[in-house]
Amino acid sequence: MNKVVKNAEEAIAGMQNGQTFMLGGFGLSGIPENTLKALVESDLTDLTCISNNAGVDDFGLGLLLKKHQIKKMISSYVGENKEFERQLLEGELEVDLIPQGTLAERIRAGGAGIPAFFVPAGYGTEVAEGKEIREFDGKMHLLEHWLKADFAIVKAWKGDTMGNLIYRNTANNFNQAMAMAGKITIAEVEELVPAGQLDPNQIHTPGIFVQRIFQGVDYEKRIEFETTR
Repeated sequence: MNKVVKNAEEAIAGMQNGQTFMLGGFGLSGIPENTLKALVESDLTDLTCISNNAGVDDFGLGLLLKKHQIKKMISSYVGENKEFERQLLEGELEVDLIPQGTLAERIRAGGAGIPAFFVPAGYGTEVAEGKEIREFDGKMHLLEHWLKADFAIVKAWKGDTMGNLIYRNTANNFNQAMAMAGKITIAEVEELVPAGQLDPNQIHTPGIFVQRIFQGVDYEKRIEFETTR
């Protein structure tokens, strides 16, 4: 099965309005920049996005928010995006804020086929509203459900033509779990090599989870803040 596609535009072919997609990375690190650009240049709208954060105003998911292509965000940390804040306060954007560890585990559960589980995070707060609560080992826990998506869009350091992926540094956050939780997983990589060239002991995501892969170009790799002494 040939999983290699020419570019990001070809990778998102078939994606439809109203669908749900996951976006890997942490902050602006390890995000699939090429695929994000293709989404911004598309006419897709009414999307639900599952991502740890919402990018910044002029980069990452912030560009999709600026074009009002996203109707709902399922996230953990959104504090760097003023446009996100404006849309939320003015009722233009649905938002589901989830504790970061719970978000990661819900995504992992989606990929592992675990429909629900109990966690202590959020008990006694607004996060607990409407959720089943049980006591385990003297501590109260909330019932949380898996998260899955029509498309999972991830960024890796290296990949091969069979879809096997290796992440590096911060890019290992969320990308690995999300790659397992999408009906269709798109992987953009910095280096695409023939099958068999990657060390099997170093592979983070086996190719069985990846349906489309391409080599990205012109990465900016921005960071939110630069701190100097």
